[in-house]
Amino acid sequence: MIILAVDYGDARTGLAVCDKHEMLASPVEVVHQYNKDKVIARIAEVAAEYRAERIVVGNPINMNGTQGPRSELCTEFAKNLEQTVGIPVVLWDERSTTVSAHNYLNVTDTRGKKRKNVVDAVAATIILENYLQYRKNNKEE
Repeated sequence: MIILAVDYGDARTGLAVCDKHEMLASPVEVVHQYNKDKVIARIAEVAAEYRAERIVVGNPINMNGTQGPRSELCTEFAKNLEQTVGIPVVLWDERSTTVSAHNYLNVTDTRGKKRKNVVDAVAATIILENYLQYRKNNKEE
Protein backbone atom coordinates (compact mmCIF):
# COMPACT_ATOMS: atom_id res chain seq x y z
CA MET A 1 0.00 0.00 0.00
CA ILE A 2 1.30 3.46 -0.85
CA ILE A 3 1.11 5.69 2.22
CA LEU A 4 1.70 9.43 2.38
CA ALA A 5 2.91 10.94 5.66
CA VAL A 6 2.33 14.52 6.74
CA ASP A 7 4.22 16.54 9.35
CA TYR A 8 1.80 19.47 9.63
CA GLY A 9 3.11 22.86 10.70
CA ASP A 10 1.90 26.44 10.76
CA ALA A 11 4.30 27.63 8.05
CA ARG A 12 5.88 24.45 6.69
CA THR A 13 4.38 21.00 6.20
CA GLY A 14 6.61 18.05 5.39
CA LEU A 15 5.51 15.20 3.14
CA ALA A 16 6.95 11.72 2.68
CA VAL A 17 5.77 8.63 0.82
CA CYS A 18 6.53 4.93 0.81
CA ASP A 19 6.66 2.42 -2.01
CA LYS A 20 3.79 -0.02 -2.55
CA HIS A 21 5.66 -2.75 -0.66
CA GLU A 22 6.01 -0.48 2.39
CA MET A 23 9.76 -1.02 2.48
CA LEU A 24 11.16 2.45 1.84
CA ALA A 25 9.99 5.84 3.10
CA SER A 26 11.25 8.86 1.18
CA PRO A 27 10.83 12.60 1.65
CA VAL A 28 8.70 14.24 -1.06
CA GLU A 29 8.58 17.97 -0.37
CA VAL A 30 7.96 20.72 2.12
CA VAL A 31 4.85 22.81 1.52
CA HIS A 32 5.63 26.42 2.45
CA GLN A 33 2.15 27.75 3.18
CA TYR A 34 0.26 29.31 6.09
CA ASN A 35 -3.23 28.77 4.65
CA LYS A 36 -4.58 25.43 5.90
CA ASP A 37 -6.93 24.99 2.93
CA LYS A 38 -4.06 25.49 0.47
CA VAL A 39 -1.95 22.98 2.40
CA ILE A 40 -4.78 20.45 2.22
CA ALA A 41 -5.19 21.11 -1.52
CA ARG A 42 -1.47 20.49 -2.11
CA ILE A 43 -1.53 17.30 -0.06
CA ALA A 44 -4.52 16.12 -2.11
CA GLU A 45 -2.51 16.77 -5.31
CA VAL A 46 0.50 14.85 -3.99
CA ALA A 47 -1.71 11.99 -2.77
CA ALA A 48 -3.27 11.72 -6.24
CA GLU A 49 0.12 11.98 -7.97
CA TYR A 50 1.59 9.13 -5.90
CA ARG A 51 -1.70 7.19 -5.81
CA ALA A 52 -1.66 7.11 -2.02
CA GLU A 53 -4.14 4.76 -0.42
CA ARG A 54 -3.74 6.13 3.11
CA ILE A 55 -2.41 9.29 4.72
CA VAL A 56 -0.69 9.38 8.10
CA VAL A 57 -0.69 12.72 9.92
CA GLY A 58 1.78 13.23 12.74
CA ASN A 59 0.04 13.87 16.05
CA PRO A 60 2.20 15.83 18.52
CA ILE A 61 0.91 14.24 21.72
CA ASN A 62 2.38 15.65 24.94
CA MET A 63 5.14 13.60 26.52
CA ASN A 64 2.73 12.57 29.30
CA GLY A 65 0.33 11.14 26.69
CA THR A 66 -2.25 13.92 26.83
CA GLN A 67 -3.57 15.89 23.89
CA GLY A 68 -2.54 19.55 23.96
CA PRO A 69 -3.55 22.44 21.71
CA ARG A 70 -1.18 21.44 18.90
CA SER A 71 -2.48 17.86 18.93
CA GLU A 72 -6.05 19.15 18.80
CA LEU A 73 -5.12 21.31 15.80
CA CYS A 74 -3.60 18.31 14.00
CA THR A 75 -6.66 16.20 14.80
CA GLU A 76 -8.93 18.80 13.21
CA PHE A 77 -6.53 19.11 10.25
CA ALA A 78 -6.62 15.32 9.72
CA LYS A 79 -10.44 15.32 9.71
CA ASN A 80 -10.54 18.12 7.12
CA LEU A 81 -7.89 16.36 5.04
CA GLU A 82 -9.82 13.07 5.02
CA GLN A 83 -13.01 14.84 3.91
CA THR A 84 -11.11 16.51 1.06
CA VAL A 85 -9.05 13.60 -0.28
CA GLY A 86 -11.55 10.81 0.30
CA ILE A 87 -8.99 8.25 1.47
CA PRO A 88 -8.37 7.09 5.05
CA VAL A 89 -6.34 9.46 7.22
CA VAL A 90 -4.87 8.19 10.47
CA LEU A 91 -3.15 10.09 13.25
CA TRP A 92 0.23 8.80 14.40
CA ASP A 93 2.13 9.71 17.55
CA GLU A 94 5.01 11.89 16.41
CA ARG A 95 6.63 12.64 19.76
CA SER A 96 10.31 13.57 19.29
CA THR A 97 10.32 13.17 15.48
CA THR A 98 11.46 16.76 14.90
CA VAL A 99 14.27 16.23 17.42
CA SER A 100 15.25 13.04 15.58
CA ALA A 101 15.12 14.88 12.26
CA HIS A 102 17.49 17.54 13.60
CA ASN A 103 19.81 14.79 14.86
CA TYR A 104 19.85 13.17 11.40
CA LEU A 105 20.63 16.52 9.83
CA ASN A 106 23.45 17.05 12.34
CA VAL A 107 25.00 13.78 11.21
CA THR A 108 24.87 14.91 7.57
CA ASP A 109 26.11 18.39 8.55
CA THR A 110 23.06 20.06 7.00
CA ARG A 111 22.93 23.61 8.32
CA GLY A 112 21.25 26.97 7.92
CA LYS A 113 18.60 27.66 5.30
CA LYS A 114 18.99 24.23 3.71
CA ARG A 115 18.28 22.58 7.07
CA LYS A 116 15.18 24.73 7.63
CA ASN A 117 13.89 23.75 4.17
CA VAL A 118 14.22 19.99 4.67
CA VAL A 119 13.70 19.27 8.38
CA ASP A 120 9.92 18.93 8.02
CA ALA A 121 10.21 16.44 5.14
CA VAL A 122 12.73 14.45 7.19
CA ALA A 123 10.30 14.51 10.15
CA ALA A 124 7.50 13.25 7.86
CA THR A 125 9.81 10.45 6.72
CA ILE A 126 10.47 9.45 10.34
CA ILE A 127 6.73 9.48 11.08
CA LEU A 128 6.17 7.21 8.08
CA GLU A 129 9.03 4.87 8.99
CA ASN A 130 7.59 4.47 12.51
CA TYR A 131 4.13 3.81 11.11
CA LEU A 132 5.47 1.25 8.62
CA GLN A 133 7.32 -0.53 11.41
CA TYR A 134 4.10 -0.68 13.41
CA ARG A 135 2.23 -2.14 10.40
CA LYS A 136 4.97 -4.71 9.87
CA ASN A 137 4.74 -5.81 13.52
CA ASN A 138 0.91 -5.74 13.59
CA LYS A 139 -0.20 -7.57 10.46
CA GLU A 140 -3.87 -7.65 11.48
CA GLU A 141 -4.33 -3.98 10.51
